[in-house]
Amino acid sequence: MNIEASSALPPREAMEFDVVIVGAGPAGLATAIRLRQLAMEKGQDLSVCVLEKGSEPGAHILSGAVMDPRALSELFPDWQAKGAPLKQAVTRDEFLFLDETGAKATPNWLLPECFQNHGNYIVSLGEVTRWLAQQAEALEVAIFPGFAAAEVLFDENGAVMGVATGDMGIHKDGTPGPNFERGMELHARYTIFAEGSRGHLGRQLISRFKLDEGKDPQSYGIGIKELWQIDPAKHEPGLVVHAAGWPLDDDTYGGAFLYHADGGKVSIGYVVGLDYKNPWLSPFEEFQRFKTHPAIRKHLEGGKRIAYGARAITAGGILSLPKTVFPGGALVGCEAGYLNVSRIKGSHAAIKTGMLAAEAAFDALVAGRSRDELSAYPEAFENSWLKTELLQSKNFKQWFKKGRTLATLMTGIEQWLLPKLGLRNAPWTLHRAQADHQCLEPAAKHSKIDYPKPDNVLTFDRLSSVFLSSTNHEEDQPSHLTLKDPAVPVRINLAEYAGPEARYCPAGVYEFVGEGADTRLQINAQNCVHCKTCDIKDPTQNIVWVTPQGGGGPNYPAM
Repeated sequence: MNIEASSALPPREAMEFDVVIVGAGPAGLATAIRLRQLAMEKGQDLSVCVLEKGSEPGAHILSGAVMDPRALSELFPDWQAKGAPLKQAVTRDEFLFLDETGAKATPNWLLPECFQNHGNYIVSLGEVTRWLAQQAEALEVAIFPGFAAAEVLFDENGAVMGVATGDMGIHKDGTPGPNFERGMELHARYTIFAEGSRGHLGRQLISRFKLDEGKDPQSYGIGIKELWQIDPAKHEPGLVVHAAGWPLDDDTYGGAFLYHADGGKVSIGYVVGLDYKNPWLSPFEEFQRFKTHPAIRKHLEGGKRIAYGARAITAGGILSLPKTVFPGGALVGCEAGYLNVSRIKGSHAAIKTGMLAAEAAFDALVAGRSRDELSAYPEAFENSWLKTELLQSKNFKQWFKKGRTLATLMTGIEQWLLPKLGLRNAPWTLHRAQADHQCLEPAAKHSKIDYPKPDNVLTFDRLSSVFLSSTNHEEDQPSHLTLKDPAVPVRINLAEYAGPEARYCPAGVYEFVGEGADTRLQINAQNCVHCKTCDIKDPTQNIVWVTPQGGGGPNYPAM
């Protein structure tokens, strides 16, 4: 976070690069790698820098994840020889519809392609990201972990000219401490933003350049994940289980995954669409309840939970995809919203869009251009296999706004029947009109949900969960969870919506304390796992997530 610039502060130093990339996830690293590959192939001198807010590449990466290797194979045809950590091929798919006590499995012959994972791999996306970072560094990409890009810089023509990292050593009250250091400015001919879902700077750019004009409002989900070491007798390497139904009601979008990875580990997680209506709902508690279902608990009993985390996913699909270029830069990966929500996969899309943006930027740089629009990037997407794939799932999320029964029927028609008839793109299109925060209804319209207490064997509370995420922020720094108006949480959110921030946050950041006129919202920013749910779901859009001082947040080992 930056304190107000004043004459008492020293000026920021600046570094110059051809391309600056914000975010060392799959999208940002693929961009950097492809740029350097092209530079070496063509004998060009090209400087590429990647900024990463986590303590290392992969520290903030969380995903299911079943990975489609298609884009990785384009980036590195020899990825297996290079030791990429795609170790466990998928061996079997299950799709379950759950009621409170039973489970109905969909016959494999009825599973649409989007739920079939033959040829894919169960991975730790954090490990894949660390491997990509090693490949990038071998190609002479400069990676700066622990430095959060806190501000977009613009030139005299209004084009993006780079970013500035946050000032360091600021006290909680906003004054410079004894170890105060100004942030650095990183100037570039092109700046690529790859912050992931609901990126802090990407959100500002979408607003400034009106990149979402004429598009459906973006839609998100909150994904909550645990990693378990399970009983070897129950481990089936390569098994992929997806589930829908209980414990959510028919009108709430959501689903679950359970992946048997290598080494006796199981990744289990729950996704709830952030367009839910009931403010009493808690995605974290729904996940804990889900694990108690007989069809799910049988995988986990006798095992031990070893990691926890949460992250928002951008789920609006191609109809919510903003314009991805603007003067001086581009959005790639989940920053833009390329996730295929029907397949629950985004890493292949992140790598592919990073490559497309890199190729457009490289051609522009070789031609002597700088800080204009990389129009070749969205043009290449229009002609890519990724666009074809995303078009097929264009209506997926929208059908679930009409209830699970109709959504299941229409998903079967669009994803199973029509492709068999030679139609991969349904001839009809459903649009969304509301942003997720606008969907929340007053608490008086809904019944309170009484969630069971955790047993600390299969189900757990938030604080013990956050402990497993290794989350840490320096205590004496300004909160990175900011309020536009400090009175709004009590006056509106608590009064009308029963304080939903205390329930939608999966990390125990928000709690209402005190009584009567002394009631206030307490923000425990040290707990924040950077999921961005509050920034998305707050009904008044009063909470704004900004970058903390460098390196803070979760430290996921293998999520």
